[in-house]
Amino acid sequence: MEKIKLDISKTACGVSAAEVEALKDDSARANALLYNKQGAGNDFLGWVNLPSSITEAHIEDIKATAASLRGKAEAVVVIGIGGSYLGAKAVLEAMSDSFGLLRKKRTDPIVLFAGQNISEDYAYELMEALKEYSLAVIVISKSGTTTEPAIAFRLFKAEIEKRYGKAEAASRIVAVTDKARGALKTLATNEGYKTFVIPDDVGGRYSVLTPVGLLPLAVAGVDIAAFVKGAQEMERQTGEEVPYEQNLARQYAAARNALYRKGYKTEILASYEPKLQYVSEWWKQLYGESEGKDGKGIFPASVTLTADLHSMGQYIQDGERTLMETVISVEKPAHEVVIEADGENLDGLNFLAGKRIDQVNKMAELGTMLAHVDGGVPNIKISIPAINEYYIGALLYFFEKACGISGYLLGVNPFNQPGVEAYKKNMFALLDKPGYEAESKAIRERLAK
Repeated sequence: MEKIKLDISKTACGVSAAEVEALKDDSARANALLYNKQGAGNDFLGWVNLPSSITEAHIEDIKATAASLRGKAEAVVVIGIGGSYLGAKAVLEAMSDSFGLLRKKRTDPIVLFAGQNISEDYAYELMEALKEYSLAVIVISKSGTTTEPAIAFRLFKAEIEKRYGKAEAASRIVAVTDKARGALKTLATNEGYKTFVIPDDVGGRYSVLTPVGLLPLAVAGVDIAAFVKGAQEMERQTGEEVPYEQNLARQYAAARNALYRKGYKTEILASYEPKLQYVSEWWKQLYGESEGKDGKGIFPASVTLTADLHSMGQYIQDGERTLMETVISVEKPAHEVVIEADGENLDGLNFLAGKRIDQVNKMAELGTMLAHVDGGVPNIKISIPAINEYYIGALLYFFEKACGISGYLLGVNPFNQPGVEAYKKNMFALLDKPGYEAESKAIRERLAK
């Protein structure tokens, strides 16, 4: 198999090669912390060796459960938020036919998502749209009490029990949760749901290679064995013993941190394939939640090109010079479309006749990179041979490994998220949740002023 490649040579407009190389030894120490578990957040490092620990029996168990749901339901709703949602959504979008819902003959159930927001219109419209479909649910939560997915699960649990009765409903609900404790685990045990475990030492944003991601993907017909195999290969390629010159995760972490130290505070992840839009969304959570703390962190943003060249492209080219850009480049598309000649040539595009659309896309990519570098935007390029399960698995693990290294280079704990709790305290106080009486009183007095 071809390998994913990394090119950091186009960062020279912002940082010298020597300044990146100066982080070589620090990146080795940071990577070592992921293995010796001597760094901050060391109780959440189960993802580091996760790919190589996945057994064929585990994959077969997931596939068997997925087959059961596929046999029962035309639509499967995956309930989760954050890392319990974005990983599966990212891979599913990458691997799906962009217009699959228009196909008249479907062999796979429709996989939809709920519990990632608290929009009443979203909930209503989803419930209404599913009235004509047979239904199953995968609910993902360590605790079972996170507000957004808990509300969604209440709705769908009631709907499934109303349709099928409690006994049949139990065969249509699968819980991915804690191995021993929590509200969802208790409910699953009481109701007889099939369960899968979210490992204690794997945080949500690093969980796509657990049943959190693998079960929804298997239901959708994604080849999860190939997805895992790609991650396993990248685990080997970025291991503690792999030297800097061959270790893409260390190189990427070093380059982006060197740029950060020179004042490049925002990293834009760009792709020229719309199928990768949700990979960017997953990446933004991974890096934003891992690095944005203690008053530090590179702000993660994203664009889908060439579409955003006609909007955000103006700022990237000519705005404040605090941006770096990382481009995911796909070497080979899955399909071929050739541009034909036109007799009248009113659009002036006959010079493209006989060329594939991907050739035009690649020249747009190259031309944009040259323009951005000339405009003072350092560029990092990640090349993946194709969009398939193997390379997406490798790409996601690459980003995870580089994130852990980068967080340690930055000097933060890459595996906690203390800031996430701030909004919850205010929300619970405003909703008069029991136990929040003092906070409710204080916040209402504050608002009254």
